[in-house]
Amino acid sequence: MHSSFCPPQRTLMGPGPSDVSPRVLAAMARPTIGHLDPQFIHLMDEIKSLLQFAFCTRNQLTLPVSAPGSAGMECVFVNLLEPGDTVVVCRNGAFGGRMKENVERCGARAVMVDSPWGETIDIDAVEQALKDHPQANALAFVHAETSTGVRSDAQSLAALASRYGCLSIVDAVTSLGGIELRVDDWGIDAIYSGSQKCLSCAPGISPVSFSDRAVARIRNRKSRVQSWFLDMNLVMGYWGGGSKRSYHHTAPVNALYGLHESLLILHEEGLQSSWARHKNCYQALAAGVDALEINLLVDKSYRLPQLNAIEVPEGIDEAAVRARLLSDWNLEIGAGLGELTGKIWRVGLMGHSANQKNVRLFLSALGSVLAASGWERKVDISQSLAAAANVFNDAEINR
Repeated sequence: MHSSFCPPQRTLMGPGPSDVSPRVLAAMARPTIGHLDPQFIHLMDEIKSLLQFAFCTRNQLTLPVSAPGSAGMECVFVNLLEPGDTVVVCRNGAFGGRMKENVERCGARAVMVDSPWGETIDIDAVEQALKDHPQANALAFVHAETSTGVRSDAQSLAALASRYGCLSIVDAVTSLGGIELRVDDWGIDAIYSGSQKCLSCAPGISPVSFSDRAVARIRNRKSRVQSWFLDMNLVMGYWGGGSKRSYHHTAPVNALYGLHESLLILHEEGLQSSWARHKNCYQALAAGVDALEINLLVDKSYRLPQLNAIEVPEGIDEAAVRARLLSDWNLEIGAGLGELTGKIWRVGLMGHSANQKNVRLFLSALGSVLAASGWERKVDISQSLAAAANVFNDAEINR
């Protein structure tokens, strides 16, 4: 006999989705109205304005794609690339690899600049690739590599793209709202993100933004965009602004209620405060993990505060630990991908999940599970919690 699905109450500290704010869940439960209703069109304009705030941009073509972050990625590539184009693609994790897939499916050539997983993108190697391939018309890179917890220097890479006459294409799925990101100031041409990471909205929406240079590229294409649904030439008519909108697709009305509420929460907190909160929670978590004598994979200078790659101690079954955290503590963390499978845990501190309570919960739960697993080292949970508390206390004193 089938019945309504009632999910368990979990704490989501994996690579996404993050915990959704109760305000967002409540917003999504409001009455559905038509996607061309004048009230909904007003909401669309507000969402555009709030996305411009979040991206730090005045780009007119800034909108939420009605699909998850992977569709946002595809949207950017299919609109900007044509068969025969050359794109320099930076790969230092799983999502740089997905960029390569998108480039090739557009009929373009991907020139790869590879860095080891867990390392940041090598700026000098990128510049050499641009010198070696003067025909390249785009540079693509991941700002916050979710598979490794690495932050790359988006500002320098975008400047490099501009210097060599390329459009910059940026994956900001995990960075938007969690770390500094300034689309206009850094000269980023095309960027995409996701609703389920640091925005703490339900999965299923992908904010994107295109500069005037990128829009000119879209309008002056020699061939039609290969995807009808993601063709910005068509979508512009629906999200372009004003009361008269051309029908393109039925927008996910209630999901956009949720996105609007999540962006409103970010606006109320302020970008600088949000970035600082994520950093503070990461520093406390890192101090607590260090007190357990466990290492973080990524060098401090380019770690992501919102996605922490924690090395699995020798002799520990990483999957068994994750399973125990879920079954005994209702706590979800992520496994490693690709080259890092079985070697790391990915612990997210994103949006609504980035708070002191979750840091303490994670440290207590991990310490307890490791102690119960027969780990040869002595597990001192109180010392780990004290280390985290010191970081939080220092932040309060210095505020």
